[in-house]
Amino acid sequence: MNNIIKAIFLGLLTAFVFSAFIYLEYFELTNKSLNTLLGVISLALFLYIPKKSILVAGFSIGILWFYWIGYSFEYQGVGYMTPIITVAFGFIYLLFFLPLYFTNKPYIRAILLFALSFVEPFDWNWLQIELIFVESYIGVFKYQLFLVLLSLTLPSFIAVKKYKYLPLLLILVAFNFSPPKQEEAPLKIKLIATDIKQEVKWTRDAYKPTLSMIFSKINTAIKEKYELVVFPESVFPLYMNHNPQLIEKLLLLSKDISIVVGTLLREDNHNYNVTYFFENGECKIAKKLVLVPFGEYIPLPKFAQKIINETFFKGASDFVTADTPTDFLIKGVKFRNGICYEATCQEIYEGDVKFVIASSNNAWFAPSIEPTLQNLLLKYYARKNGVTIYHSANYKGSGVIR
Repeated sequence: MNNIIKAIFLGLLTAFVFSAFIYLEYFELTNKSLNTLLGVISLALFLYIPKKSILVAGFSIGILWFYWIGYSFEYQGVGYMTPIITVAFGFIYLLFFLPLYFTNKPYIRAILLFALSFVEPFDWNWLQIELIFVESYIGVFKYQLFLVLLSLTLPSFIAVKKYKYLPLLLILVAFNFSPPKQEEAPLKIKLIATDIKQEVKWTRDAYKPTLSMIFSKINTAIKEKYELVVFPESVFPLYMNHNPQLIEKLLLLSKDISIVVGTLLREDNHNYNVTYFFENGECKIAKKLVLVPFGEYIPLPKFAQKIINETFFKGASDFVTADTPTDFLIKGVKFRNGICYEATCQEIYEGDVKFVIASSNNAWFAPSIEPTLQNLLLKYYARKNGVTIYHSANYKGSGVIR
């Protein structure tokens, strides 16, 4: 019994230490020194805790990181699925960390943990192991994760006590002593932060107030001499290509200011999550490249996709993607477009990318740590790729990320 209690305690401790940086950020208590220490300790625990503790840690991490995912099911009319989805993510990450269960050898666990940093279950990539160091003194590149794991493993090979922990100094090599500077775009940019609740966002009563708010924000930005105004994902709760009068109005305003807005598009019986860009009386459309697993598409075989889509999503999880990322040339400056989840995917950052315009609707998951975790992921990709991200969100998360 004592061994079971110990295993549960060590598993929970590992999960809490591994997740601490998210909650410290959420409560605005982030400290780089503390995050550095906690990140290293969490990896050390994974290498040395008993086998049974691995199961507890994996399940608990799934809950601590992703308890909020089921919240969105409330708006699909299947709110009873919320606790089921939460528990499911616990089991998904129990299985994710399960390979560590089959060995007690720290060096094998280190190899497995490093290998797991390349794995994305069901195309869901929001658990990046290097993310624990995003607000620390240690870098977020794979080689830096490798160095930390190596330094934590080497003491297990050293028999002489006074030299046993000397390899821990290797962690210093993984520090970012001079992080690269990321430039800002040479434009005056207005990022619009909205707080429209998901339960009212798509209602008839919210339609006119939402449109009034959007045009008021644009006109204010023009008066304040901004060159570009950026709105959140699907800020226009409609299929924009079916509303030519709105398009004409935005085209007219774009002669005074460049405008980026999120909305939907329907063509050839397909739905697209898109961004419209208006400038100098012309417009360009960016279709989403990377869809949200189980939100905008079902990452399962065809026979299961239709059943799940019709049963749990009322046919809504049937969006179509673009073939390539979209760049907007805004007053001569190139911006890569990223809509919500795809802004936290490496595909968006491939090629010549210095600046990214990201838009999100985080109200699906309010209230939760989701905007915090998303923001940390955006920082991770910004630093990893040397880009500056301009993020406009509905319900928390708007800002410039470098």
